[in-house]
Amino acid sequence: MSQDLNQNNPQSTPQGQNSYQNSKKNNNNLIFGIIIAVLAIIIIYLFIDRNKRNNENQQLSVQVDSVTLDRNNVKTEYDAALARLDDLVSKNSALNTEINDKNGEIAKMKEELKTIMNKKNATASDLARARKLIDELNAKTKGYEERIAELEGENKNLNDANTNLTKERDSTVTENVGLQQKVRLGAVLHTSNIRMVPIDLRRGGKKEKETEKARRVDLLRIYFDIDENRIAENGTKELYLRITGPDGKLLSNAAYGSGITTTADGASLNYTLQKQVSLQQNQPVKDVMIDWHQDSDYQKGAYAIEIYNDGYKVGGGSVTLH
Repeated sequence: MSQDLNQNNPQSTPQGQNSYQNSKKNNNNLIFGIIIAVLAIIIIYLFIDRNKRNNENQQLSVQVDSVTLDRNNVKTEYDAALARLDDLVSKNSALNTEINDKNGEIAKMKEELKTIMNKKNATASDLARARKLIDELNAKTKGYEERIAELEGENKNLNDANTNLTKERDSTVTENVGLQQKVRLGAVLHTSNIRMVPIDLRRGGKKEKETEKARRVDLLRIYFDIDENRIAENGTKELYLRITGPDGKLLSNAAYGSGITTTADGASLNYTLQKQVSLQQNQPVKDVMIDWHQDSDYQKGAYAIEIYNDGYKVGGGSVTLH
């Protein structure tokens, strides 16, 4: 009976035991193989999915960069179009009302463009719309420029005609002014024989003596002649004298008659003394005399004198004190 049982149970024999162990080992190897295959499939899937996601991210990044670049380009075109329009208005104020009318076509285009450009997440469709509006805005601007050029051409023709008339008028005026200037210059007096004499006053001013010593000078006496003039009209003429000391400074004291006049070109001219002379046309005036007093002592050195009439320098001279 026991022998029969052993025969029915293969594991009870050595051969059976080996066969069972080999079968179990094969089953384990199969399970391990399946697990490894599943893991390999999972790893491959994850690797493929990762690469797919990376590609999608790269494509998305490229798309974002492309939209950003496109937005920047549109922004540049938008700024250029507005600058062109503003420049047009600055050069022609008559267009200001028409271009900046809040209910006008250009104002509406500018408002829509502003809305698009202020969008943080503007789409490609938005940017395409902005480009279309910019093209329309540039077309409007070009139309205005052509209108202005046409008007400027007409104005140029009118200006040329006016310029020719102005030149003819100015030529006539210039001739008249030239004649008037010649007459005015001809009427300017001319002085000659200019002398400046240092005077030493003695006996309380009752006696005068010429001197060259600076420490003894009490006053400077100026003599000059006025040459005959055939153009100057009869009457009282004003002459202005400037006396400059050795230090190059003008001798001046308002209490003794110093003041300010103007030259022929309108510049201010400080003078030391003023002298009025009665003149008869075509007759000279001899030995016109005028004295200069000053409170301070006279310095050693050269004293220069200039005489002006009607804004022009008409003579000069000097004297040296020792």
